[in-house]
Amino acid sequence: MLVIKKNGAKVWVTFTVSSMDLIEGITLLGEWNTWKGEPMKKKKNGDYYLTKVLNRGKSFEFGYMVNGEQWLTEDMCSSVPSPFGSQNSLLEL
Repeated sequence: MLVIKKNGAKVWVTFTVSSMDLIEGITLLGEWNTWKGEPMKKKKNGDYYLTKVLNRGKSFEFGYMVNGEQWLTEDMCSSVPSPFGSQNSLLEL
């Protein structure tokens, strides 16, 4: 799930992944920082989240890496092919 708040030239995007069984950790990866993984924080209810401040008017590919091995896309975004034969989410701000 995504929550997007726009303020001038900046956009606050909160990425949230609902809790699933046997999750040890989720990392957010995206074009905004050349695909460097950022560990998501765990809420008391088991969901994982991370808020990023990004530039308005830009598009970014991204995805979630679960337990260091399973690649997930965001249901609220369209998908685009990745160079690795999978799909990436496309965030359009």
